[in-house]
Amino acid sequence: MAEDIGKSNLESSATTTITQRFWPSILRWIPSSTDHIINAEKRLLSLVKTPYVQEKVHIGTGPPESRVRWFRSSSNESRFINTVTFDSKDDSPTLVMVHGYAASQGFFFRNFDALASRFRLIAIDQLGWGGSSRPDFTCRSTEETEAWFVDSFEEWRKAKNLSNFILLGHSFGGYVASKYALKHPEHVQHLVLVGPAGFSPESERITKFLSTWKGSILNQIWESNFTPQKIIRGLGPWGPDIVRRYTSARFVTHTTGEVLTEPESRLLTDYVYHTLAAKASGELCLKYIFSFGAFARLPLLHRASDWKVPTTFIYGLQDWMNYEGAQEARKHMKVPCEIIRVPQAGHFVFIDNPSGFHSAVFYACRRFLSPDPDSESLPEGLTSA
Repeated sequence: MAEDIGKSNLESSATTTITQRFWPSILRWIPSSTDHIINAEKRLLSLVKTPYVQEKVHIGTGPPESRVRWFRSSSNESRFINTVTFDSKDDSPTLVMVHGYAASQGFFFRNFDALASRFRLIAIDQLGWGGSSRPDFTCRSTEETEAWFVDSFEEWRKAKNLSNFILLGHSFGGYVASKYALKHPEHVQHLVLVGPAGFSPESERITKFLSTWKGSILNQIWESNFTPQKIIRGLGPWGPDIVRRYTSARFVTHTTGEVLTEPESRLLTDYVYHTLAAKASGELCLKYIFSFGAFARLPLLHRASDWKVPTTFIYGLQDWMNYEGAQEARKHMKVPCEIIRVPQAGHFVFIDNPSGFHSAVFYACRRFLSPDPDSESLPEGLTSA
């Protein structure tokens, strides 16, 4: 079910070479391609010391017995999920990591070594993101859009023959992980939700703002499914510099935690640009999953009483995502639930404070890592909410 990604690079290299004879990179409006994504990912992961295997995990053309073909695509081409699996001890518990919106699995580059020392670690690019297939996005409802991500993840799980794993999702990835666990709780041992989207109801402040003329205009732009990636593509050859300015500002100049080194900043910038500039696909989920202000149209808070999987929430102390939604959800859950806050970190807690994030994950998964989990205390510096 899995195909070594190196083979596909060889197969596509001839086509790429021919294309570049007529359209040299300097003349192309968007200086990116699928090959650029994979190569940028490999350069970024060169910072990781743990050996890994990168593969295309094929998930077919659509869910079995589906009344509506997946993605309503006119192509029967098989879809695949870009997957990275790190070397580990045979008896290590499995941890699957799912990235957030406008991100890809490479965003966890600062965490792979530490987490792979305790887990059988697997990171994926969700369908339509990063180095995974990017089918035409033709979903027309929240339900169809959720199925795009949840069902493709389930087909990936089957292809990898996984069960009884810990599922970690960041931001939008936390939303997808939660929806997956609600539909397939039998496969998930524990949920780790890192700054997850979808738990906070629309605020009164946003409601009031939308009633103004400015709010009305911005809401119309949102409902037109205008995404940040469209700006990057529209800027063409100036796109890489805009991304560089963003990563430098967010993770160096104005970071809330540990500053990126020069090589980290350079390689992450290169990787982020190519994943954002590639063909629009999964990014177009935005308006169907969230209303203006990133509030879920089908809030997870409303499903808290249906929760069947023990859950740990992890937030940076400076995370703009409101942890109070998780506190409210916990009141209605019938399974163990805890909320951990990590100092000197914002929404990208795993980049801002890697060591604090690792401590939080190890503590969240103590039931699978420690012979005496009940004796474990919350690591120093972390706080419970």
